[in-house]
Amino acid sequence: MPNIVLFSGSSHHDLSQRVADRLGLELGKVVTKKFSNQETSVEIGESVRGEDVYIIQSGCGEINDNLMELLIMINACKIASSSRVTAVIPCFPYARQDKKDKKGSVERWSRAPISAKLVANMLSVAGADHIITMDLHASQIQGFFDIPVDNLYAEPAVLQWIKENILEWKNCIIVSPDAGGAKRVTSIADRLNVEFALIHKERKKANEVDRMVLVGDVKDRVAILVDDMADTCGTICHAADK
Repeated sequence: MPNIVLFSGSSHHDLSQRVADRLGLELGKVVTKKFSNQETSVEIGESVRGEDVYIIQSGCGEINDNLMELLIMINACKIASSSRVTAVIPCFPYARQDKKDKKGSVERWSRAPISAKLVANMLSVAGADHIITMDLHASQIQGFFDIPVDNLYAEPAVLQWIKENILEWKNCIIVSPDAGGAKRVTSIADRLNVEFALIHKERKKANEVDRMVLVGDVKDRVAILVDDMADTCGTICHAADK
């Protein structure tokens, strides 16, 4: 694979090493550290002139540090004359902040930011030419970019896991813990040729579910709950109880 250089950020070095092993490549030399004032420092340890650079860095864990490190790595490669920089971001940071929500007792548009769009702008300005991500929380985030975005799906792996690990999968029902995931569960249910259900939830505030209503019949079936993001896991636990 000529002209390809693969770098790993500090979010998931093990994943990057597995990708490199699968491709038969050595991970590129890069040193990331922090100054005493917590500024992020990145040093690219080899020439990337004219190379096709891939940087693997996920938006979870220390999310702000990881995002800033990714931006600096992209920019470092770009100004070192790489031909193209692709950011591989399995978990896209700030993906839940993809629109303005209605807030308050009287419905009105909030003054909340659309932070996913801000992150898209930051990646583009840093110099990214291509984004590869997985299972975006909202597919419209692809439209926030003016560069190519590949949104990969974990669904084939999920289907394989269900068939191999759940004995009664033919009598299961796929359940979405919220109405927003209806499209996700119907796709899986169709591929397995089983039924689906969903739970409508109402929130008083972020990370706190007020009320849940089950829509569908799960009696005497194996219920498989499918969601795309788990923060406190409160929604999944409430849905399982319901």
